[in-house]
Amino acid sequence: MKTLVVYFSASGVTKRRAEEISNQVGGDLYEIVPTEIYTREDLDWTNNNSRSSVEMADKTSRPTIVNNPIDLNNYDKIVIGFPIWWGVVPHVVNTFIESNDLTNKELYVFVTSGTTPVESSIDDLKTTYPNLNFVNAIRIASESDIEEIKGWL
Repeated sequence: MKTLVVYFSASGVTKRRAEEISNQVGGDLYEIVPTEIYTREDLDWTNNNSRSSVEMADKTSRPTIVNNPIDLNNYDKIVIGFPIWWGVVPHVVNTFIESNDLTNKELYVFVTSGTTPVESSIDDLKTTYPNLNFVNAIRIASESDIEEIKGWL
């Protein structure tokens, strides 16, 4: 069986880390692409009316994603990467999770953040999706090196 590295990246940081992880595990890469790409203004966390602020304030928000269907039957391990937003997973990642059958998969989570720990994100995922198998999680900061990532994998 194979590994799939799934990621959402708003600024390119998570994308670079996903590519590094994919290279390390020899896994396939899949990008979660929102139907409406986030602009700098959308990502302004200091503005309560910005798109990301409004989405994250609504726990039921599920931004639409570009429908690039993927057959997950050939994957037993799925690595999911995203930047931490408001201490948890961006809702666009929830859209992907809820659009695909991830049962019976080993799920590994990596988050990109300079300071926010991974625990709140993984706890949120485990609470939201109690039937999924979240095996391990790591926060990858900009100063994290590839050896640290290899050790996690």
